[in-house]
Amino acid sequence: MTTAVFDSTRTRDWTRRFAASVYATEAELTELDQRVGDGDFGTNLAAGVRAAVLRLDRTGAPAGSAEMLGAVAAAFLDEIGGTSGPLFGLLFQALSRAAADSDVGLTTGALAEGTAEGLAAIRRVGGAAPGDKTLVDALAPAAAALRAAQGTPAAAALAAAADGAWRGVRDTACLTARRGRASYLGERVTGIPDPGAVGVALFFASATETVHTLAPFLKTEQK
Repeated sequence: MTTAVFDSTRTRDWTRRFAASVYATEAELTELDQRVGDGDFGTNLAAGVRAAVLRLDRTGAPAGSAEMLGAVAAAFLDEIGGTSGPLFGLLFQALSRAAADSDVGLTTGALAEGTAEGLAAIRRVGGAAPGDKTLVDALAPAAAALRAAQGTPAAAALAAAADGAWRGVRDTACLTARRGRASYLGERVTGIPDPGAVGVALFFASATETVHTLAPFLKTEQK
């Protein structure tokens, strides 16, 4: 089986769909963060993708996947405030490095490597672990899904990563926050998914589709 690659065109489209997904769900992200945090996550993430698209436009058509993801990383690292901007920037930076190591673009292997490295960098900088009710709880299962998807086409691997991330998002609703402002609210944030985790899931989901509303993805599975 040949492993379909996310080349420069598909990487650019992915970034634009991510931006469209964030714009479409910004109000929902803001409402979530108002309940568990400072209320600025939706605004900050929208500012991040807006800056990222502007930088992408400046890279020009010949740019490869690594250069595009590097531009996205720079937008989040250099221009976006708050906690989330730098953390998302670290993920994009790691994906850019992994793409640069590949001769053909973002293969499934490069996606798995970059996501794992991004997760490690975020944990190192932010100090969060799985179970702390942070974006790590969506990124860790996404990384695991990509690692398990070796040998499958990149689009299929990313769909599996998105499914894992959304499961991680739903799991955060049952967790007690141990990081950030939400950690001071105790049981008051029980039942509310972590906004940062939602942002991670939006990123992976946008590899194949634009997300127009969060509601279908946040429904808790009935037992």
